[in-house]
Amino acid sequence: MAFENLNNSISDLKDSIRALKHSTSEYYKLNLYKKIIRGAILLVNTLLIGFVCLFALLFLSIAIALSLGKVFNDVSVGFYIVSAFYILIFGFIFFGKKYIQKIILIKSSKKFFND
Repeated sequence: MAFENLNNSISDLKDSIRALKHSTSEYYKLNLYKKIIRGAILLVNTLLIGFVCLFALLFLSIAIALSLGKVFNDVSVGFYIVSAFYILIFGFIFFGKKYIQKIILIKSSKKFFND
């Protein structure tokens, strides 16, 4: 009788361990799915917003270049000034990319690991 109860308890323990293993693996699958979907939604939203902002920036740049061209009585000078401005911004980004990567890594790791 005692061995039978012990066998039943061991069998129940094995079943409980299997159920725990299964539910834990399912939890991690759902958690991974949630994080992947959040990342995909963030990527799509960022791309859409970036696309719209890029077109707005394009038309704004053309308008500024044409306005500067009227001021200097030469349209090409306006485009040269706008181009120099973008080259300057590119230089800041290119030479400051280590700092930018560090900021992005810190912020994204806080968001990813605290969730």
